[in-house]
This record gives sequence, structure tokens and C-alpha cells, in this order.
Amino acid sequence: MSLEEKLNHLEKMRADAKLGGGEKRIDAQHKKNKLTARERIELLVDPNSFEEFDMFVTHRTSDFGLQDQRILGDGVVTGCGKINGRKVYIFSQDFTVFGGSLSEAHAEKICKIMDMAMKVGAPVIGLNDSGGARIQEGVVSLGGYADIFLRNTLASGVVPQISVILGPCAGGAVYSPAITDFTLMTKGTSYMFVTGPNVVKTVTHEVVTSEELGGAMVHASKSGVAHFACENEADAITKLKRLLQYIPQNNLEDPPFVEGTDPLDREDEQLNHIVPENPNQPYDIKDVITAVVDSGSFLEIHEEFAQNIVVGFAHLGGRSIGIIANQPAVLAGVLDINSSIKGARFIRFCDAFNIPILTFEDVPGFLPGVDQEHGGIIKNGAKLLYAYCEATVPKVTVITRKAYGGAYDVMNSKHVRGDMNYAWPTAEIAVMGPKGAVEIIFKKSIADAKNPEAETQKLTDDYREKFANPFIAASRGYLDDVIEPKTTRPRLIRAFEMLETKKDSNPPKKHGNIPL
Repeated sequence: MSLEEKLNHLEKMRADAKLGGGEKRIDAQHKKNKLTARERIELLVDPNSFEEFDMFVTHRTSDFGLQDQRILGDGVVTGCGKINGRKVYIFSQDFTVFGGSLSEAHAEKICKIMDMAMKVGAPVIGLNDSGGARIQEGVVSLGGYADIFLRNTLASGVVPQISVILGPCAGGAVYSPAITDFTLMTKGTSYMFVTGPNVVKTVTHEVVTSEELGGAMVHASKSGVAHFACENEADAITKLKRLLQYIPQNNLEDPPFVEGTDPLDREDEQLNHIVPENPNQPYDIKDVITAVVDSGSFLEIHEEFAQNIVVGFAHLGGRSIGIIANQPAVLAGVLDINSSIKGARFIRFCDAFNIPILTFEDVPGFLPGVDQEHGGIIKNGAKLLYAYCEATVPKVTVITRKAYGGAYDVMNSKHVRGDMNYAWPTAEIAVMGPKGAVEIIFKKSIADAKNPEAETQKLTDDYREKFANPFIAASRGYLDDVIEPKTTRPRLIRAFEMLETKKDSNPPKKHGNIPL
């Protein structure tokens, strides 16, 4: 065979590999409003930046007639590309080849790029669209999943890992995305569950659709498995690209700095009037966040889940920061099981990847109730506390209004290594709310009063005047300053600039034992 013939053969092999399962299956994929594996990569990476690996890999199975169905690539496209000039490793499952099912060879391709990403120090992005384990390969395909799970675990906290679910993801396949840092799903075309609707019906007699059991909105709002529920694949890829703007390549780098146009000394008069005079009246903490951070830079994470706490990324004076904020507009900003887990997970990601943490605090305490106690609010609330205590990145807190009870301690107080702790003049820092406090302290005098209601109100007003303010905490040094709300942005920019070279560490140990 001449060189020209060999080159022609190579070109034909490449063309065959790029066709995946063939034109008919590609058409079927498009009819479901889904892109192909390669179309997704093309949409994701910078033009002409993708280097594909293992294009000619095929499975090694001869059972069940598979020896006659050897398709180049074996159902997954893997390689390295750039997104906004930054290196990423990608695997994109191809549903047109054996339904994207995972075989031994398929898993080996994924493991290879994960190993390379760890050596090089670059994020791993998984575009998942798979029918699960390739049943014809039996335990070999299960072993392939376990090989991937191990690498997910070893890479955790070393390089960012992001999963985009763009089709089915069922059985053992769901555990890889669950270990990764962020999961994006598409509405109407993706779903995740350990056991599907048919098994659920057989075992529990519950009749449920795939969408109801494990659709994007279910996981974004109820289970918290998905961080983003996206309108379509293009929206998912846009959100993924934006997410990468806030995070570093690996745990040894700082997050990218963005030169902005928003003045560093910008003040916002509206912040002076955002907290209502009535301490029981809600306001939207997102209005505070957007007024303080660089214009248009706030990216909320887990927007639909546990909405009584807000978490997300933003730029502040060009610096990437992670924000955790109690949301008084939902359940008065109280901490409960789901919000504690949501906040703890986000804090630990930020700490692992050198992203400074900003906390906006307005919390009346932990949610009371039998369901919360029996559901483990003690250990779940402790997860949030543990995450704050463990974090060694720069940590800054602004108390806007309530900081009551144990929740004051938990939300990055000075006592858990908060670096800079500020309060607005509207802050109320106390063991509990004024009314509850006086009903305990003055129980007898209230009972003896001619007008118990009036006496309670008088004592409450006195207590609020004397104790429900930031100045007692400031006098103890628990606050570094009480600041005028409108100056919050420049004060925070200066605080994070001051903390830029902060070094802190935890005692040497294999790892802590977070209350899971």
C-alpha cells in the first residue's frame, strides 16, 4: 500500500469515526432536540482548539453478536481543548453509538483524560448522555464505572470537575456526577435516577414518569443534585462557560482576575435604606449582593434549592469571590437542613480552590420543628459550621440585620476564624430575638403585670435598645467595624485586598471527619 493509499485510508477511518452511529441515529438525536457528542464539544471549546484522543478505540467484546458492531470511538469522544483560552479536558458521550453505554474501552478513554487532567492541572468536563452500563459486557462495564468513580474522588479538590447531563443518566452512572463539583441539567431532555420508573413501580407501586422522578427541575429544586436547570443544551454550555470564569485551573492556582469598569470606590445610597425599620419585615438579600459586587457579575448557584440561603460567585474589584448569604425573603432567612448542606458544600469548594468567601448575614436562628430535629438538623447544621471553621481562605462577613443564637456563631463569626467582620448599624446580635429573650428573663414580672401585653412590649423595646445592636459585639472586638451600608463595596474591596497574602493552616492530619 502506497503512502497516498495509507493517507486515504486514514482519512476514511477519521470520517467513519466522526459519523458515530451513522446518519440515521444522528437524525434521531436531532429530532429529540439533542446535539451530537461532537457538536456539543464544538459549541463548548474555542474554534480549532480541540485535540481528540483515542478516535480509533473499539470495544473488545465478542458475545451477543457485538463482534460485528465495532464502531470507532466506542461511544465517547475524549480530548483536550480550550475555553476562553484556558485548557480543559473533556469527555462527551455519544448516544448514537450503543446508546452511549459504558464499556470497558469507553471507561478507559474517560480515565485516560482524567489522569492527564490531574497531571497537567486542568478542569475535567463531562458531557453525559448514556444509557448506562453496557449490559453485554457484564461486570467489566461495572468495573469501568468504579475506575471512573475512584478518579473522581482522587481529583476532588485538586482540579475542578463539572458534569453536564444532556440525556439519560441512570443506575451507577449517576454517582460520577454526584462526586463532581457542579452538575448542570437540561429541562425536558435530561434525567438522573438510581432506579428508573419501571423498577420504582415494581418495588413501591408508585407510578411516576422519568421527568417526575429525576428531571432537571426535580433535581434543581427538590433533591439539590443539580446546581443548574438549563433551558436547552446551548443554555447549559453558556452557563458552563460562565462558571469557569470564576474558578482556577487547579488547587495550586488563584482564580482568574478580571479587569472591570465598575469603580472600586462606588457607593450605593440605596443600601442605607434597604433594611426595613420593622425587624420582622423581609427584604431581598440579592439586592444587597448585586449592589455591592462588580456590575452584572453575580452568578447564583443552586438558585432553585433551599432558597433561604443564597450562594454564588461574583467579581469584586475584579477578584473572584464566593458569596454565602441568608435570604430574609424566604423563611426569614432561617437555617435548616437543606440550606446548611447547600452552604457547606459551596464553602468547601471555594476553600479547596482558593476562592475568598464573603458572607452576608441576616439569620434569626435554626428552623424549629419535629421534622427538622428528626431529619438531623443537629448534624446537618454542624456541616455548615464545620465548613466555615475548616476554611483557610480569606473570609469576610457583613451582618446586615439579625445574628441570633448559634446561627451567629455558625455564619463565619470572628470565633470561627472570620478574618474581617463588619456590621451595619441595623445589626442585632444577641442570643435570641428581643421578644423571646424578655419572655424568659422577665417571665414573672410579665405574669404579675396588670397588662402583660403592654409590659412585654415595653420590655422588648428596652431590650432591643440595649442589646439588639452591633456595639456590644464591637466593644469586645467580635466586629472589626460598624460601617455605613452605602460604603460596603469599597470597604469589602479593601478588606479582600488586605487579605490577599493571608496564610492559614489546619493541624496536620489525614482528613477531618465532617458530620455526614
